Amino acid sequence: MNYLSKASVTKLSYEITGCAITVHKALGPGLLESIYEKCLCFELEKNGFEVQQQFPITINYEGNLIDSELKLDLLVEDTIIVELKTVKELLPVHSAQLLSYMKLLKKPQGLLFNFYSDNITKCMKPFINEYFERLPS
Repeated sequence: MNYLSKASVTKLSYEITGCAITVHKALGPGLLESIYEKCLCFELEKNGFEVQQQFPITINYEGNLIDSELKLDLLVEDTIIVELKTVKELLPVHSAQLLSYMKLLKKPQGLLFNFYSDNITKCMKPFINEYFERLPS
């Protein structure tokens, strides 16, 4: 994705969500997070998206690059961070984690999916930040 706009990021987020729904319908709830991650990565790549899995996060602290052991689940088209969970209910810490990843990597959108649910669309959470707000419409 070369040209970023609010519309292009929003369209990409809908397409990612569609792929997540496809995976969830095929597998159902109750498996390990790593299984959903691998299957979603496969589904996204099958649909022509560039996906980086277990993307490492380097922290820039006061001009020093700090190697951390943080890794986000999926980075799609170098634009949207996708975090997957398989928990009974999403907690504020899950949202905070994704928002922090978005800030550290300066990405405009993040999607948080909980594959434990019977209906993935009811428990998914999209997030945008100031990087999204700065994009042209």
